[in-house]
Amino acid sequence: MYYKTTGYRIFNVFNIALLIFLSIACVIPLVHVLAVSFSAKAAADANLVGLWPVQFSLEAYKKTMFNPIFLHSIWISVLRTIIGTAITLMLTFLAAYPLSKEESAFKGRTIYSWLFVFSMVFTGGLVPFYIVIQKLGLIDSFWVLVLPGAVNTFLVILMMNFFRGIPKELEEAAFIDGAGPFRTLFTMYLPISMPSIATITLFSMVFHWNSWFDGLLYLNNSSQFPLATFLQTVIIQQDMSSMSASPQEMELISQTTVKAAQIFIGAAPILIVYPFLQKFFVKGMTLGSVKE
Repeated sequence: MYYKTTGYRIFNVFNIALLIFLSIACVIPLVHVLAVSFSAKAAADANLVGLWPVQFSLEAYKKTMFNPIFLHSIWISVLRTIIGTAITLMLTFLAAYPLSKEESAFKGRTIYSWLFVFSMVFTGGLVPFYIVIQKLGLIDSFWVLVLPGAVNTFLVILMMNFFRGIPKELEEAAFIDGAGPFRTLFTMYLPISMPSIATITLFSMVFHWNSWFDGLLYLNNSSQFPLATFLQTVIIQQDMSSMSASPQEMELISQTTVKAAQIFIGAAPILIVYPFLQKFFVKGMTLGSVKE
């Protein structure tokens, strides 16, 4: 009966209208960037491109996809995303499982929980963190892109709440059959935690793929930059030195079209992956959040 009231119907109309407006507001900039990337140099430089390409051209994509520095930055980002996400998942599982137990089963659980929360709220600052990275010998290393952010407190809390929603009887049955904590975690808890795993996987992938500041701060060699850092140097700092082009090519491409092509190529992987994880993402965010 609640869903048939006039108030609910009015709210539903406004809610749908607002979501449609927000969706259009998010899609239009991406469509504009895509249109610019497929437009000719003169139209792009003159800001004549709207939501449809003007004088269709693939020159920007040809120049971008044959640029070895750009392709190498994509490869570094792919490696970073795969390895970083795998490490984050493993550490998140190992931290969330014991923290999901009661104080009687895990002595000192409250202290460890507050340590995680404290690390999420307070930091030592950029300079001390840089000194720590330097002393560990991670400067100009691939691992500086992966290890410093390997443990995300928010993801640990999310996974911990999901584990708390799993009936204790399953774990007790596993212990009776002779399984230890590690076997219980990897053979019983993880197989039934796919929605939550998909959620933290998506969060971790987006973080690693879009992160640019750490590469700019800890890497001195531009050839080691991940894609996000490479795009930041090209787009924000207007540094097109890596996009060497002949005079004939410069007549067909411009900074505007090349930057638009690079932005769209950089955003495409997440846009492709997200629809496949979206149904798990919604379920994983809600499961374990409501307790009796």
